[in-house]
Amino acid sequence: MYSNITLDTVAALKQICGDDQVFTDLDQLAHYGHDETEDLQFNPAVVVRPADANQVASIMRLANAEHIPVTPRGAGTGLSGGALPVHGGILLSTERFNKIIEIDERNLQATVEPGVINQVFRDAVEAKGLFYPPDPASRGSCFLGGNLAENAGGPRAVKYGTTKDYILNCEVVLPNGEIIWTGANVLKNSTGYNLTQLLIGSEGTLGIVTKIVFRLIPLPTKNLIMLVPFYSPEKACEAVSAVFRAGFTPSAMEFMERDAIDYVMQFVDVKIPVKNEHKAHLLIEVDGNDIDVLFKECEQITELMYQFECDEVMFADTAEQKNELWKMRRAAGEAVKSHSVYKEEDTVVPRAELPRLLKGVKEIGAKYGFRSVCYGHAGDGNLHVNIIKDTMSDEDWKNKVPLGIREIFHLCVELKGTISGEHGIGYVQKGYMDIAFNSTQIELQKGIKRLFDPNNILNPGKMFV
Repeated sequence: MYSNITLDTVAALKQICGDDQVFTDLDQLAHYGHDETEDLQFNPAVVVRPADANQVASIMRLANAEHIPVTPRGAGTGLSGGALPVHGGILLSTERFNKIIEIDERNLQATVEPGVINQVFRDAVEAKGLFYPPDPASRGSCFLGGNLAENAGGPRAVKYGTTKDYILNCEVVLPNGEIIWTGANVLKNSTGYNLTQLLIGSEGTLGIVTKIVFRLIPLPTKNLIMLVPFYSPEKACEAVSAVFRAGFTPSAMEFMERDAIDYVMQFVDVKIPVKNEHKAHLLIEVDGNDIDVLFKECEQITELMYQFECDEVMFADTAEQKNELWKMRRAAGEAVKSHSVYKEEDTVVPRAELPRLLKGVKEIGAKYGFRSVCYGHAGDGNLHVNIIKDTMSDEDWKNKVPLGIREIFHLCVELKGTISGEHGIGYVQKGYMDIAFNSTQIELQKGIKRLFDPNNILNPGKMFV
């Protein structure tokens, strides 16, 4: 049981952050009561927008003392309900934490606040010849703090890794209001437990990050993109692991089945030649600094693709053509969602098992009477499965679809994968955690949560039932 927000609570929050940064009107509560997860809505009792770590610490001390739930929120672009205030209470927005504090070109590092938009940060470091690779589909609006909370990936994770591979250190406010740094600004650190990595992917349940120290890498100056149409989605999936077995590591390798492409064509203005017999596409990007090397690599990958019954491979040479292909891929999620009520599952398996996963998803859909539209980061074995309601009855949608999702997740685990690659567990997937973990593993994780947050006030109702 949690305490209710009182007039005294609101007055105390205004004392901490200022009258103009605390909101209780219904329009604001409704705005902060949803994210991009399906059609879920949970309004907080009050919204507060602190400006620095000390203000966050004061809010947490107040909440901890009065036993009030606090839900941290970034840009609200999440897909698992991680930022939904399911127990009401205080919604703590990080949108005022929007400063790039320092770009350290000597050490290839940057210190930023969590409310900086991913694309803004990428552009700032690229202007200095540096590169921050993680680029989720919402990169133009999502916050770096949210990326950290969910360990976001994106298309280029196949070559460069996910958010966790670029974070060296964090300033964090704990649930009791203490402020700590989790590590050191160094590339090697074997000093004690790795608190930095523990925070990454913890979905705002252990602490509120107020500063992040990223490592950066030199910016690749050249890239080439090819679009490969296949007559069979299974053959497209088979081709994925063959590329890596042949010794190539593309900077991106994306899969889209035919339905996803059709939805995109209706949703955005892209001009991609698609024949009736094309059932899936792979979008493959290679990058580096020597264009001749990249052309040779593309030629070799193309020869390999033809072993898997593809049609003519299309190359994007100009910036306009490359942007057109990426526009198509990045619009897939929004295009599918605009068509129907949906549920998006973020499945991931070892990449060689991708054909079996795709086949299994379609068989399970047929068994329970739902249609799915699949696309995703094929190079990582990360398949986004969008389950479409279409003409399903409300009863079947409510009762049959969860059974089908459980079977899909069981299949992922049987294939040595797991139930989320980059979207997190949050609110909507917590009922499936028993598939990925046994009771001992779950209890260990719950024990970590209790150690950080004994009063369970920070983002309660997430990750665990």
